[in-house]
Amino acid sequence: MTLLSALQSSDTLLFFVCFITGLFVGSFLNVVVYRLPLMMERGWRKECQEFLEIEPTEEEPPPFNLVVPRSACPSCNKLISAWANIPVLSWLFLRGKCGNCKTPISVQYPLVELLTAILSLLVAMKFGATWQTVLALVFTWSLISLALIDLHTTLLPDSITLPLMWLGLVISLVPVFVDAHQAIIGAAAGYMVLWIVFQTFKIITGKEGMGFGDFKLLAALGAWLGWASLPLIILLSSLSGAVIGITMMVVFKHQRSKPIPFGPYLAIAGWIALMWGEQLTTMYTNHLLS
Repeated sequence: MTLLSALQSSDTLLFFVCFITGLFVGSFLNVVVYRLPLMMERGWRKECQEFLEIEPTEEEPPPFNLVVPRSACPSCNKLISAWANIPVLSWLFLRGKCGNCKTPISVQYPLVELLTAILSLLVAMKFGATWQTVLALVFTWSLISLALIDLHTTLLPDSITLPLMWLGLVISLVPVFVDAHQAIIGAAAGYMVLWIVFQTFKIITGKEGMGFGDFKLLAALGAWLGWASLPLIILLSSLSGAVIGITMMVVFKHQRSKPIPFGPYLAIAGWIALMWGEQLTTMYTNHLLS
């Protein structure tokens, strides 16, 4: 019996595999969230030096990407061993501290691993042992990365948003979630809607209310879920943004002058639309007609 047939014949095995896979992918996403912005910064600095024809004042730095160098404690630089990289369990065993210098390890690491595992499990429960699950997992993991990076840096990397959009357009040719007609219009409309909002806000206030990464993310969501899902995504992202934003200002004393990234709310809304978009749209339509 092949692994695929085993997963198709046993929901329990499928759910277990997706949950465990989600834990280890979540561990990798922590690396992505930390390293990708640094990689982007290094790339921008190098491009600026080349454009301005400035000779580097420092030696060429060692390779730095998502694979090398090996993960190490940022305080004592001790390499993290394999046993200390077991998702969630290692953090609990080490009591949230570096095994060498006892510097606290952020609780973000196990939380991201657990979040990724739980969302991966929910995807498997929704779509079963199908190609939809495989692609929905890629969609989910991408949104988690984007949301966390935007939350920490107010950046939405093109290296994630653009491939996500193109993948959504390609799989619409099958189709997997929506057909090509809906996906193409969804990508174009998703970008244009926020671009128009951006330009209108800028004309009225003279300020930029959001970044171009938000346009690209909504375009990617439109490519995956179709143009018909865009009103729901915009509504859900606005509602979640309002609730979380107010909570941050009231409970955590977040300053109104400090910008709150919109990417995490788009990511939350896009994932909810993937999982329960049809049911929510039906409920809303029935409510209006009743």
